[in-house]
Amino acid sequence: MLVRRGHAEGLRSLSRPGPGGRASGRHDTGSALCDMREGALVGRGRAGSLSGATRMAMTRSLSGCRVAAPLSLAAVLAVPAALAQDTVVVHPAEYPRALRNPLMGFRPDLGRRAVEHEYATLARHYIKWNEIENAESDGIDKIRAFCDEKWKGVEDRNIKVIPRVYLHWSRDDQQYWPSDMKAGDYSSDLFKRRVLRLVARLGECWDRDPRVAFVQMGLIGKWGEHHSPAIPPDMQRLLGDAFTKAFQEKKVMVRHPWDFADFAFGIYWDSFAHQDQMKTHGAGIEKISPRWKVAPIGGEVAYDWGNFKVQPGDNPDDTLADPAHRRFLIDAIFRLHANHLGWVADYDPKDARVRAGAEEVQRAFGYRFVIDEVRYPARLMPQQPFTISFVVRNLGATPLYYRWPVEASLLDPKTRAVLWTGIFKDADVRQWLPGDGWDAAAGAYAEKPRPVRVEGRFTIPTAVGPGDRILALAILDPAGNRPCARFSIVNYFTGGRHPVGRVGVGTRPAASALDPASFDDPAQDRTLHYVR
Repeated sequence: MLVRRGHAEGLRSLSRPGPGGRASGRHDTGSALCDMREGALVGRGRAGSLSGATRMAMTRSLSGCRVAAPLSLAAVLAVPAALAQDTVVVHPAEYPRALRNPLMGFRPDLGRRAVEHEYATLARHYIKWNEIENAESDGIDKIRAFCDEKWKGVEDRNIKVIPRVYLHWSRDDQQYWPSDMKAGDYSSDLFKRRVLRLVARLGECWDRDPRVAFVQMGLIGKWGEHHSPAIPPDMQRLLGDAFTKAFQEKKVMVRHPWDFADFAFGIYWDSFAHQDQMKTHGAGIEKISPRWKVAPIGGEVAYDWGNFKVQPGDNPDDTLADPAHRRFLIDAIFRLHANHLGWVADYDPKDARVRAGAEEVQRAFGYRFVIDEVRYPARLMPQQPFTISFVVRNLGATPLYYRWPVEASLLDPKTRAVLWTGIFKDADVRQWLPGDGWDAAAGAYAEKPRPVRVEGRFTIPTAVGPGDRILALAILDPAGNRPCARFSIVNYFTGGRHPVGRVGVGTRPAASALDPASFDDPAQDRTLHYVR
């Protein structure tokens, strides 16, 4: 983590001791100080904390920029008062490991596997239509009661659900139609009326439910996968309009990239990266690009038909442990901008090779926000406006699909208690986009992710009190406004906030840099959750 503090200085002593007692800089009436101190701090290696050596450098300069040449005394004295305060510039180091971040990653089915999974924050839930409505007389409360029972406690584990309602599983005796409807009837006026009512009710129950991540359309065909039978154009229009009206907030996903061409729905490709569908579904998803910028691409990896042993491999463990299979999957994730996948999530975490491969795949999924730079004033005065800015890049494959707030906060340096928070009003995490045009040979996007500068203007109340504080950043889940999505930087405190540096309220801190030994390991943090 590189930390710089820049400020204009007047007359001071001619020299100051450096390491070993040597003078590290010099002031006189014709120059301003520009010095650098560099040293290594070694982490303590305690459980849940980062260990190892982290090099930090502090550079004093004018307004946070290096001074390339001596400045005259007149130039120093002419610096406006607004620039006479320190500007701290921090360059956090990237956190190297995969993160269990919300709304992305390995996606098991709802149940014990999702709860115990090391990365899962998403869980698919297959719902039989007749479980939530078995007759026209059933009310909407039956849907709510069913979901409350099945989804109980998911918010405490920071898991969100991807529900899919279906009518037919696979065999003829696996049909789950309401008792007052005819099995296999996907076209009658009765079906159209009832499906429109159901979709409207699902929207009323799910669109603002924070437990729901995305909604898979389902309903038609085996497994709700829009084949056996396929969906004719008139039904695509009817369902597309109904889901668009019912779900103003949640992202809707459909099975095939060529269906619902007039709607900006995401895709659940339930044979993702399958050898026999790369030229159909794989190419089809590429054809609708840049759909991935506004809607998720997901689904599952299939291990039960066709040439699956060629790609993606024999089973989840084979996909993740075998370098050729793993590389094929990762290339497909980046190429198609995949957000989450199931079935491959059912790997054996006790196998070290498999688990190492799983971490590599998790790093590819979804978003991966790296902060290149943070700038803030070293001294804050209550009731006086100040600016915080940072530069972020997305090194992952997709955006974060909902506009979650970005928070700045001041923490007590001893207890880490939150003393003040503010929101970056203009920050839109949906626009922190990854690169595009995947080059498999280079293992990188040809079009690099663009850095995004985020800036916020804040004031703090007098109640914050004087003294040293820690400035932190966080991305909040609106469900309770709690930190949930993490940046991929080493600066981390358990609970979801990223400490940036010290700041003084009413005074300058003795030092801006934080001890890296105080940072916690975000991969070990299972405290994050949201509120219904």
